[in-house]
Amino acid sequence: MNFLFIIFLVLITGAVVFFTAFYVLKMFLDNESKKRSLEYNNQNLKLITPVRLQAYERIILFLERISPNSLILRLQVPGMQSLQLQMEMLSLIRAEFEHNLSQQIYMSDNAWQVANSAKENVIKLINISAESVEKDAPAMELSKKIMELWVSTNPSPVKTAIVFIKNEISTLFYN
Repeated sequence: MNFLFIIFLVLITGAVVFFTAFYVLKMFLDNESKKRSLEYNNQNLKLITPVRLQAYERIILFLERISPNSLILRLQVPGMQSLQLQMEMLSLIRAEFEHNLSQQIYMSDNAWQVANSAKENVIKLINISAESVEKDAPAMELSKKIMELWVSTNPSPVKTAIVFIKNEISTLFYN
């Protein structure tokens, strides 16, 4: 009987030692896995953060470039007709947008929608202004109509989008 008791004690002690070692080893391996995962995430953040910031910068630049006053200054030339200016402006907006289309991967859906909405509002403003001017009128007349409508739109869609994006950048990267 004494012999069975000793075997039982040895088995119980062995089981306690085994499960203790197993638990400690499992905790150590889980901790190491979490540490590696955290290091991996930190390394990815170091790589992705500059790219994301650059995407936001490019969208703000896009918004500044499609602002009607910027478009008019860049595109209007003496002797140009209003229809030609309208087409040039719309063509440039679409080209700028297509050039920056890939930036949406790095931006939040809300920021991308705000930028896209600003673009659509600028296009709508140009088209509404063009409807109130004869197609063969001098481009200066269209420019005046666009600027009148632009000034009366308060706040402008471009300014609203830029403020939204700046706020998002400060929330995501500086807090």
